[in-house]
Amino acid sequence: MASSVSVLLLLCMAAAVASAQLSPTFYDTSCPNALSTIKSAVTAAVNKENRMGASLLRLHFHDCFVQGCDASVLLDSGGEQGALPNAGSLRGFDVIANIKAQVEADCKQTVSCADILAVAARDSVVAGFVRWQTSRRPGQLHLHPIIEFDLVLVQLGGPSWTVPLGRRDSTTGSASLANSDLPPPFFNLSDLIGAFSNKGFSATEMVALSGAHTIGQAQCKNFRDHIYNDTNINSGFASSLKANCPQPTGSGDGNLAPLDTTTPYVFDNAYYSNLLNQKGLLHSDQELFNGGSTDNTVRNFASNSAAFSSAFAAAMVKMGNLSPLTGSQGQIRLTCSKAN
Repeated sequence: MASSVSVLLLLCMAAAVASAQLSPTFYDTSCPNALSTIKSAVTAAVNKENRMGASLLRLHFHDCFVQGCDASVLLDSGGEQGALPNAGSLRGFDVIANIKAQVEADCKQTVSCADILAVAARDSVVAGFVRWQTSRRPGQLHLHPIIEFDLVLVQLGGPSWTVPLGRRDSTTGSASLANSDLPPPFFNLSDLIGAFSNKGFSATEMVALSGAHTIGQAQCKNFRDHIYNDTNINSGFASSLKANCPQPTGSGDGNLAPLDTTTPYVFDNAYYSNLLNQKGLLHSDQELFNGGSTDNTVRNFASNSAAFSSAFAAAMVKMGNLSPLTGSQGQIRLTCSKAN
């Protein structure tokens, strides 16, 4: 017990030191257009594919949980991209590469890939995208097909937060740490609490960060066991997923389903309402509301969107402070996919 407390204290001290070394104004003089460049590129990417918001958010999480927020996940040769939690599912590398190229053209070797990831994750939560929406009222006769639809700007609508900056990039990655530190979808509640506690997060912060599953999609292989074998799932919900996710392993493994079927492209608290109705897509999702210690937190976030938004934003800032490289540590990569 004493050793675990000591580890937690060390993590908290390290986070405090990192926070002191990072600053939201870090690039105000050296690259004043960096943040606006990142925001514009993220908005364009989400507008092109609304799923990209969730992909960029996940990319930042999978970076920070493995040897800290150092952009190690972006390294082609670092091994992390091929780790079990990442292989065939991490996305958004091309978007980050495009942002890096734009920033480099303006400020050479100044803005780190780790900072770009952190800012892109924030911007992806609040980004908007354009979609066609019918303007014809129910029962109205068909008009000209071109004028029956309107372009509508849809906001993911998530909370924003101030991103401390000044991270530097690692020169290596770790597949072994990615395999051991990233919580898989079959974890139970005690596993989840332990995995996040190892990074200095409380159970409440873990539930808040899990709310990122209010957007995005998961592959059939990651929720197959839950819909066929678990009993803590709404039977109608499970049945609706089985057609696109056959039971035999290897059949439709990559088929996708939204993590939040209620509002899949809106960053809101519907994820928690789904859990109350036993409609969590992943086993690990539904574990948050399954008669355990986090049930009341889920109820609170389901009924109070402001409480969720505040907790999520605070937890994201804390996650962004996980073991960053600062000062003369690491490097500022010229290209995010490889060390200089």
